[in-house]
Amino acid sequence: MADPSSYRPKPGQIPDSPGVYKFRDEHRRVIYVGKAKNLRQRLANYFQDLASLHPRTRTMVTTAASVEWTVVSTEVEALQLEYSWIKEFDPRFNVKYRDDKSYPYLAVTLNEEFPRVQVMRGAKKKGVRYFGPYGHAWAIRETVDLMLRVFPVRTCSAGVFKNAARTGRPCLLGYIGKCSAPCVGRVTPEEHRELADDFCDFMAGRTGTYIRRLEKDMMAAAEEMEYERAARLRDDVEALKRAMEKSAVVLADATDADLIAVAEDELEAAVQIFHVRGGRVRGQRGWVTDKVENVDTSGLVEHALQQLYGEEAGDAVPKEVLVPALPEDPDAVSQWLAGRRGSQVSLRIPQRGDKKDLMATVQRNAQQALGLHKTKRASDLTTRSRALEEIAEALGLDTAPLRVECFDISHLQGDDVVASMVVFEDGLARKSEYRRFQIKGFEGQDDVRSMHEVIGRRFKRYLQDKERTGEWEETPAPTGPVPDTTSDPDAFPGPDTVPGPDAEPREDDGRPKRFAYPPQLVVVDGGQPQVAAAKRALDELGIDDIAVCGLAKRLEEVWLPDDDDPVVLPRSSEGLYLLQRVRDEAHRFAITYQRAKRAKRIRSSPLDAVAGLGETRKQALIKHFGSVKKLKQATIDEICEVPGIGRRTAESVAVALASAAPATPAVNTATGEIIEEDDGGSTT
Repeated sequence: MADPSSYRPKPGQIPDSPGVYKFRDEHRRVIYVGKAKNLRQRLANYFQDLASLHPRTRTMVTTAASVEWTVVSTEVEALQLEYSWIKEFDPRFNVKYRDDKSYPYLAVTLNEEFPRVQVMRGAKKKGVRYFGPYGHAWAIRETVDLMLRVFPVRTCSAGVFKNAARTGRPCLLGYIGKCSAPCVGRVTPEEHRELADDFCDFMAGRTGTYIRRLEKDMMAAAEEMEYERAARLRDDVEALKRAMEKSAVVLADATDADLIAVAEDELEAAVQIFHVRGGRVRGQRGWVTDKVENVDTSGLVEHALQQLYGEEAGDAVPKEVLVPALPEDPDAVSQWLAGRRGSQVSLRIPQRGDKKDLMATVQRNAQQALGLHKTKRASDLTTRSRALEEIAEALGLDTAPLRVECFDISHLQGDDVVASMVVFEDGLARKSEYRRFQIKGFEGQDDVRSMHEVIGRRFKRYLQDKERTGEWEETPAPTGPVPDTTSDPDAFPGPDTVPGPDAEPREDDGRPKRFAYPPQLVVVDGGQPQVAAAKRALDELGIDDIAVCGLAKRLEEVWLPDDDDPVVLPRSSEGLYLLQRVRDEAHRFAITYQRAKRAKRIRSSPLDAVAGLGETRKQALIKHFGSVKKLKQATIDEICEVPGIGRRTAESVAVALASAAPATPAVNTATGEIIEEDDGGSTT
């Protein structure tokens, strides 16, 4: 590990002009490439106190052994040179997007005498017109098969073409009218190239011209009583329309644009791109990358633009590029894109309308791609086993933690404070054993105190279950009926989990043992304070055989009790992925319960306190009087006039409404006017 001060340039040596810089390791390998408007200011940021640097930046500067730079005249040149060096040196600390598969393109080889339509993968070739990329090769072949009726362009390989020319007999497609058979001279090279150009124009989105022309020819043939030709043209029109239907119109103004969306967490990022041509989605692709450098969404977008358009030119760069966040220097990036295209390119964030709606769709695809990437790791038994072993090694456990429980606290500005407990066994979620808690010990916001209470309650119940089932030899099992705990919120499974018939061991009376099994590892969402609170709760109960750790969300650091420094797992560690997945599931489960609890509180009514008054009779009362306010002013005799309401129920309603605290009045924030309650709900 190198000391950055050993290779730090003197301040006067670094120019204050735009440029690109390279960090090299002790073997002279380039490990990081970056660009800057002002090289002196940017490089100074890398040579601060190591403690103040981001962990990823700290790792990079301590791995490096030297730094060098190249001065350029403009920021656009810096952008181009940065992309060229990243491609040339493949630095380990730069974000690099790599496809998880080779996307197929529909290609037209305009660089040949007789252009050929085919499916192509891999690097693009000069003189070839590309359309796509497509998700599947079969989608391209279906489209081509429909369009060859109208544009019978050659699709055969060079060997088949030469053999047909030698024998004077075309292939099967030539006989059935799906190839113009230039191999045997049915059309001239000029006529065949015109067909290929028309094919490219149609694929580029200029569809209306050809369909209108075919329909006009069809009507003319019908008027001249050439019915067979009219029928063939009718079928051609239908074929083109079916080909168009395979990509629905998403933007009505025939827009040519690329939409880029990013989904990210602390360690990885997923990018999705939709290619829209002529208002239709013509292609889609996606990448997932490790965030090996300290980069935000703007930086990810800039890297994606470099990856996407670094080798493109002309129409392959669209007129409009829509992104979720603008790069650090949007003007320079726009100029660079304009240089690649040869004309102006609009780089912006969609703010309203169809483009914003389509961007939301692209964003959902990016989120799903990131989630799918993570769940692929979770589905493999070998990967899960390795993850558990890595956790055991990192935390110093004797054995792999086959049962892991994670706890999270959720609230909204100190109100409706709740907690969640999720369970993972053998690396997989066991939803039947999820539990949720209401914080009972105090009011207000205190995550540390809440964590102490929840851990204490959970393991106190574990000790009670252990004592009741006779697992402690020194404590006889209690006799008599088991106390009813179904009203305890701790005992509730989550709203989206229903225990199966064999989900848990059961008590003698058939009820499940809710907290019977101890985990080997307790994970809390938080850092040192939360971990210390959880450990203190276990110590107070005399439990010393359960490991505790915390996962801090900011830098994904693992904290252990009584340790001043966190355990930093490698960013590619399967163990870290598993801990992240457990933590994220606990957060999801907690916030779902908190939102449901808050929504129930907001919808509460004084009538909820009336015993035996169901929803139907509540609605009948509100419908009869018009609002809770008017019901509160009614007499008992007037309440009795409502069908289904007896005198005893009417008296209970009157007492409940009289003792209810007045609701907080709703205020129109624009005018300051107090809004009178006029329905059956609360104004809060």
